[in-house]
Amino acid sequence: MDNNLTGIAGAMARQAGVSHPADLRGPVTVSAPLRPSAMAAKEALANAIFARLAGHAAGNANDEPFACMIATLCSGGGALPDWLGLEPAAFYCLLNHHFPGFRLERPPCPGRGLDRGRSEERHELVELMLLDKAGDSPSEVWMAYIVAAGCMASDHLWQDLGLWRRADLTTLMRRNFPALAARNVKDMKWKRFLYKQLCEAEGVYACRAPSCEVCTDYHACFGPED
Repeated sequence: MDNNLTGIAGAMARQAGVSHPADLRGPVTVSAPLRPSAMAAKEALANAIFARLAGHAAGNANDEPFACMIATLCSGGGALPDWLGLEPAAFYCLLNHHFPGFRLERPPCPGRGLDRGRSEERHELVELMLLDKAGDSPSEVWMAYIVAAGCMASDHLWQDLGLWRRADLTTLMRRNFPALAARNVKDMKWKRFLYKQLCEAEGVYACRAPSCEVCTDYHACFGPED
């Protein structure tokens, strides 16, 4: 089977002079400070899970971001709820679609439940994304639910999702929700952009600055997220 994820990551690894594609990953985001030895163990676990997922990748466009998210969640990193914020049945459909034959040793459940008090908010975010989904893959629906679940956390969205770089989030937004992503013409932080879109759809304009460029909160919306 032609493994697109392993092929791309392998080429990058050879250019960078590392022994395995997983060596390219950034540090795993964790929810609380850890001793260096504990953090190293979590990162090693995430790398190992990612490598196993890569070996089963179906060659679909969303294989890599899903592998990152699953590996990070299973190692206790990021901020996504159990099952990536999906129903268990939907999670296993995702797993079988993108990583056929892969079996997790234990459920991806670090003990983080969905905040049921914010269900309506998540639903509105999901609807916003699905209105502009590309229509190329069933995984766009799963991605919308996962991104919406990530928006409920408090750090940068790409970190809360368990991705490795902000650029990975930009890529998946453009791939899965191209018309929506195209409206982010000034590269606003993605979580702020999504909520701004919801507000504008409801006719709510909370920011009173005449333009983003002169707003005193400019860097809160457009500053670096690394």
